[in-house]
Amino acid sequence: MSPTRALLQHLLATIAYRTQKALRGAPDDFGDFRAAHHVRTPHELLWHMTGLMGYARTMLHGGDYAPPATPTWRDEVARFHEQLALLRDDLANASLTARISDEQFLQGPLADCLTHVGQLAMLRRMHGVPVPSENFIMADVRPDNVSAAQPLPAAPDAWWRPDQPPLPPGPNPAG
Repeated sequence: MSPTRALLQHLLATIAYRTQKALRGAPDDFGDFRAAHHVRTPHELLWHMTGLMGYARTMLHGGDYAPPATPTWRDEVARFHEQLALLRDDLANASLTARISDEQFLQGPLADCLTHVGQLAMLRRMHGVPVPSENFIMADVRPDNVSAAQPLPAAPDAWWRPDQPPLPPGPNPAG
């Protein structure tokens, strides 16, 4: 496998880790939370993220990918991780030739997906249950794990509290 394909696989694992970070501990009603009129719910965001991963796969297989809505939020979480695994495996398959470059995978569907992971985290804060901060450099991200079963943070920020306002960047902004 090429170094860029290995890096793309690592990015898929990062997406899985950060998605689960944004979802871990979310209340049961989080999937249906709508921050404003015409703003996607977390369920709708994940549906879109699933579509992005399926679209990326069409760059290797051809065809179209337009997933129907799933009945539940949990069903969408599972389907999203299934699509991550399929794309990870496709990227390792030397017999598949992509219609786009590895850089285009990165700048297109994968970067778009990361944007939506950040939106999920922001929606958690808006829903009143913010996502705890951590040092992601230390996270146990492994390219072979794109499942929903992600490890707990290796380096959570000890100073973080859910009731505090946003703090300035730095190693210990709480003082």
